[in-house]
Amino acid sequence: MATLKEALAKATDPNVRHIVSVSGGKDSAALAIYMKENYPQLPVEYVFCDTLCELPETDSYLRKLESLLGKEIQRVDALGMLGIRKRKNRHGVQRNPFEIFLNEMYGGFLPGPRMRWCTVQLKIKPFEKFVGKDQAISYIGIRGDEDREGYRVAKNPVLSKQPNITPVYPFKDDKIGLQEVKNILEKSGIGMPEYYKWRSRSGCYFCFYQQIGEWQGLKEHHPDLFEKAMAFEGEKPDGQGYYTWCEGKTIDEIVSQDKKNILPIDETDGCAICHL
Repeated sequence: MATLKEALAKATDPNVRHIVSVSGGKDSAALAIYMKENYPQLPVEYVFCDTLCELPETDSYLRKLESLLGKEIQRVDALGMLGIRKRKNRHGVQRNPFEIFLNEMYGGFLPGPRMRWCTVQLKIKPFEKFVGKDQAISYIGIRGDEDREGYRVAKNPVLSKQPNITPVYPFKDDKIGLQEVKNILEKSGIGMPEYYKWRSRSGCYFCFYQQIGEWQGLKEHHPDLFEKAMAFEGEKPDGQGYYTWCEGKTIDEIVSQDKKNILPIDETDGCAICHL
């Protein structure tokens, strides 16, 4: 881990890349804007690790952010990591890396809090492939008012464990908290992502960390994506049980409950890599 001051000292080093990884969430969007406005001397690259299972609101927000930054946000995904060149099948349908991993490598075993293989395969590894063997500084949107599990010093606070990728936390160094993040987004004109009206954070449409109210919101706002998420659930190959996104219940059963409000989330809970 390095400080922002140490990263700035390498602004003119041609052998060091400076990378902001955006997720489509408020913190990483605010960080991208903050770096552009406050540290223009840094030759920052912007990258989005696309799971190809994103909400439409995420894609729309990233296009707005790209326009605001005046620079391309490079999109990488696991299809490239797998060396798959033909991105559509013989029926002309976009191939999906999540489905490839799910069916061909994990035997239909859906990811969950205890086995988040989706984060590793769809986010971390494509990011590491994007960086390659280059020396890189990875700017991460952990705010100054939070301490997310998995990013504490004792737990190797990085998006990647590769030794050539050094994490830096500008918001922590500059003491930027939640209100400042909101101010950055509002002042820039981009505002908050639209999905925050019915969801607490960014991520795949089928994210298993969703609250009951968020699954209900998915069915209301994107019924087609809800049906796709429901289709992933099913009987285990050995017939001994049933794969579901939420332990013990199908999402169809979950959304049938009384309407639930979206509760404020614990920022230290869940998968920080996907939600930054």
